[in-house]
Amino acid sequence: MKARVKWAENRTFIGKSGTGHSFVFGTKEEDGSTPGPSPMELVLIGTGGCSAYDVVSILEKGREPVEDVVVELDAERAEGTPAVFTRIHMHFIVKGRGVNPAKVERAIQLSVEKYCSASAMMAKTAEVTHDFEVVDSPA
Repeated sequence: MKARVKWAENRTFIGKSGTGHSFVFGTKEEDGSTPGPSPMELVLIGTGGCSAYDVVSILEKGREPVEDVVVELDAERAEGTPAVFTRIHMHFIVKGRGVNPAKVERAIQLSVEKYCSASAMMAKTAEVTHDFEVVDSPA
């Protein structure tokens, strides 16, 4: 896997993935604005994305009628440097008509405990917890 980061100006950087996708990120400017997410926000978003991808894949393979999956993440970081994540909570919202909650729970467990490399890395410094809700779609 390859990636590239280029300093654009001030506290703005452009990241480019090995697959050719570019994005702007950076840290807070003196006026309080940000050019994009911070590197640590990207790490947190990547963790949620990794697990969401797994959950959707597992549920689809199990033929669950999943229509939407959202992962809301809440995290805390260490006071000192490096300010690693010390706690990450993932709240999954799974929407579909007649989705089996037991299968959702199992898909999340498999992702967090077995398949998601990002959450496995985060678990080295953070307590990673999760919960979920299933939202039934109208007929």
